[in-house]
Amino acid sequence: MTVLLAGCGDLGTEAGLRFAAAGQRVVGWRRSPEKLPAAIEGIAADLSSPGLPPLPAETTAVVVAIAADSPTEEAYRVAYVDGLMNVLDAVLAAQGGDGDVPRRVLFVSSTAVYGDAGGGWVDESTTAVPGGFSGRILREAEELLYDRLRGTRITPVVLRLGGIYGPGRTRLIDQVRSGTAVVPAGSRFTNRIHRDDAAAAIVYLCSMSDTPGPLYLGVDNDPAELGDVLRFLAAELGLPQPPSASSLSASAGGGSAGGEPSRGGNKRCSNALLRGTGFEFEYPSFREGYRAILAGVGVRHP
Repeated sequence: MTVLLAGCGDLGTEAGLRFAAAGQRVVGWRRSPEKLPAAIEGIAADLSSPGLPPLPAETTAVVVAIAADSPTEEAYRVAYVDGLMNVLDAVLAAQGGDGDVPRRVLFVSSTAVYGDAGGGWVDESTTAVPGGFSGRILREAEELLYDRLRGTRITPVVLRLGGIYGPGRTRLIDQVRSGTAVVPAGSRFTNRIHRDDAAAAIVYLCSMSDTPGPLYLGVDNDPAELGDVLRFLAAELGLPQPPSASSLSASAGGGSAGGEPSRGGNKRCSNALLRGTGFEFEYPSFREGYRAILAGVGVRHP
């Protein structure tokens, strides 16, 4: 059986290596396929352009893990809407009379579709009200997936990931090390998932014997205050605790330091539905995940 990765960046490649380790044939569509590890059969493809290659024979699952070229509205639309449309065109073109191949198409989305919930809890039943263009475009792509596969025998699955961290994704660690980290003045919940758990969730949902649901939140067990995460990292690194925005504001004679809108909105995302499938996290909270990064664990090399 074959798994097709439409998009092979860091996350897609990690998922591909895990599919391969489980005995699956893995084919990856990427503009520069020569950069893929040997376990993934690379095929040159630009997802933003129509006329993608035909699906490999016996493709049972397609994983759409796209990344925009830049953080602009135009780049997001080209990547997530146009790119997904082109992939789905290829998927539907591969359907024969029985419609059995592939069985599942998983689209990697983001919890950004929820916008800001004022620190409240959100789950798969919560109405998505995006607060910015990224969330709006991802929500449009999700609906495109459901609409195009409605009435087929293909199961569409959306996995909304929180902030991905892991090897090479060390923004908060870098801020603490450089002394630029600032604890927000007010409550600010953050939701994250280690790269390895995100990849494992993709493999799990594509491989589980039961038919997966249409939507899952991919976040760890611990929606955490950003200040708690920053203070934890400082302690692990043996560095001074980061200052608070309120203290910086007071020392500057007032102002609104740290009052900017939070990245991804202030909300707590529940992973109960994903865990209810039997999926288990290797890094259930930021503590285990960041300790592994600081110890150099989990870095794969082709």
